[in-house]
Amino acid sequence: MERDLVVLRTFESVIDAELAKSALDAADVDSFIQADDAGGMRPHLGMSRVRLIVRADDAAKALGILEDSN
Repeated sequence: MERDLVVLRTFESVIDAELAKSALDAADVDSFIQADDAGGMRPHLGMSRVRLIVRADDAAKALGILEDSN
């Protein structure tokens, strides 16, 4: 069964996205980061295009976690 994925948030830097991902990891919510930065070789290409992606089923829980961590 294929699960739908959604972009939870978009960040201006990989560092900000990694911080949010770590909060989700701590709560056992699977997520991944997508950035158009040539596989990390050109980080300047990923500016304002860094996406934190989760399963659609986990989106509400993940948003709550990120809101609580601010």
